[in-house]
Amino acid sequence: MNKSERIKELCRILNKASEAYYAKDEEIMSNFEYDSLYDELVSLEEETGIVLSDSPTRKVGYEPVSFLPKFTHPSPMLSLSKTKDRDELVSWLGDKKGLLSWKLDGLTVVLTYENGVISNAVTRGNGEEGEVITQNAECFKNLPVKISFKGRLVIRGEAVISYSDFEKINEKIKDPAEQYKNPRNLCSGSVRQLDPNITAKRNVCFFAFSLVEAEGADFNNSRLEQMKFLNGLGFEIVHEEEVDKDNLKDKIEWYANEIKTYDIPSDGLVLMYDDIAYGNSLGTTAKAPRNAIAFKWQDEQAETVLRKIEWSPSRTGLINPVAIFDSVDLEGTSVSRASVHNISDMRSLKLGIGDRILVYKANMIIPQISANLTGSNNVEIPEICPVCGMKTMVESTDGTDVLMCKNELCPVKQEKALALFASRNAMNIDGVSEETIVKFIEKGFIKEYADFFKLEQYKNDIVTMEGFGIKSYENIIASCNNAKKTTLPRLLYGLGIENVGVANAKLIASFYDYDFDRIRNADVEELSTIDQVGEVIATSIYKFFHNESRSKEIDSLLECIELEKIQNDGNRDLLGKTFVITGSLNRFENRDALKDIIEQRGGKVAGSVSAKTEALINNDVNSTSGKNKKAKELGIRIISEEDFLEEFNIIV
Repeated sequence: MNKSERIKELCRILNKASEAYYAKDEEIMSNFEYDSLYDELVSLEEETGIVLSDSPTRKVGYEPVSFLPKFTHPSPMLSLSKTKDRDELVSWLGDKKGLLSWKLDGLTVVLTYENGVISNAVTRGNGEEGEVITQNAECFKNLPVKISFKGRLVIRGEAVISYSDFEKINEKIKDPAEQYKNPRNLCSGSVRQLDPNITAKRNVCFFAFSLVEAEGADFNNSRLEQMKFLNGLGFEIVHEEEVDKDNLKDKIEWYANEIKTYDIPSDGLVLMYDDIAYGNSLGTTAKAPRNAIAFKWQDEQAETVLRKIEWSPSRTGLINPVAIFDSVDLEGTSVSRASVHNISDMRSLKLGIGDRILVYKANMIIPQISANLTGSNNVEIPEICPVCGMKTMVESTDGTDVLMCKNELCPVKQEKALALFASRNAMNIDGVSEETIVKFIEKGFIKEYADFFKLEQYKNDIVTMEGFGIKSYENIIASCNNAKKTTLPRLLYGLGIENVGVANAKLIASFYDYDFDRIRNADVEELSTIDQVGEVIATSIYKFFHNESRSKEIDSLLECIELEKIQNDGNRDLLGKTFVITGSLNRFENRDALKDIIEQRGGKVAGSVSAKTEALINNDVNSTSGKNKKAKELGIRIISEEDFLEEFNIIV
């Protein structure tokens, strides 16, 4: 493994350890091991001059901008000519050597480095004028922000978001209608944010595909050598295969197999001459350069018969149409269903039961209907929800019609609401999984929050259920009994109020002196005055507590649980102060317990040390850990747990 690859590996290992430690309260390596790897990373960065944007040695903090300045490209960025014919590619290459690579489906970005650091980053835009996104580029997940090459360097590449990261981001958005449509759209919006901190959270990656200028460097007239040079500087380059007319088709077939599991969005391939001088000598057409050509996948289509439309309810009430058709083989797999997305799409296709339709896999992955050969347009929109049987409603958003179930007690919605209620940061009903909750819902044991605490009446039923027994029953009852005594912040979060997360629940509870009745009866105007709670969140809270059925459900719940009395002594002496906690604690059970104390007194707890940190709390004040080093670099105080308690007069 070369040094640049080792740097990437160290960043991945250390960031994974930090995430486990701070986000999941888990330790996957010792402090000694972490510090050893951290020191190795620092040494390699100093030796190679490569510092990646996600390196734990960096202090990341970006200031938002009010607009993205325009930038005119020195020469137009032309689009490539395209073909779907493999023989045409072979003919185009002729007797020359070439490089065959992925055509990534993201946002093209041009980067300029001066004296080893990024001086400018610009989007492709319309080909002639792009937008300056330098601050955003500096927080691309895998991008070197410092390199060893000190001459002027200009490169082109694709900013992308992987399918797996795209799915994780969408999972956090409750309403499917609000979810992002595809990784490319999400990436485009992420790269062009005015606040770079948002870009940093989206896991945008950069893959270099072309070197435009490298001041004073010689690459022996080979594009392959150019890409090796960029890779050696720490850039991730788009995967390339060396090809000639004899192996080109075999390499295309290799890519065709790879794309089935490839995590980076790609909509084809790019073939480029390796001979730089020859490619440049060919010049350009009015629209495209002649030194490269794009290959678009020839979508394999199959004709089949639509048998029915299945209506699939989501946990937000959205009911999506799914086309069920006679099974066909596409790209090596059997396909018999495809999402139609919404009512508008279904109507535009004029779908009808028994219609002959053409189906394909978009980018060889996602089943889609490409055409309707019959167009009978006879699908009836259901008037009742297929789950709860309540009346449905067609709603229109930005010209798109969707089918909704408005029943708040629809079992699909209840499943998610009850799973959140039992989760760790809510009521913490340990050992009661979402799978168990679904089974109990199906049996009728649980219909609302209070039912968790009334499961004893179903003892005989539970112990005889498949996968359960007397021991499982006893563990479930013990967990529910332990959860009866809880705190107001846990309850608020567990109720699943839209836009109210763990942090907001704590702020709201503290603002109202941990008085639940005051929160239930607060109006939007008053709720909006809470720090970090604006009108949108305030409205969500107000609507939740003024829903009649929800109100009755909460009354039943309050009869079963006991809210711990937390005395808000009004001492907000930590207001405006941010602390970072690291290492083991002696006086507190865990970091969350100390975090609660800080937040109750108006302070905040962050995961990393920055210039805004009031103090780093670490019982090993003289540790050489990464956080201690960062604190010393920034002149931030490092205090022990006892120092903190004494300084702020906290008694535990």
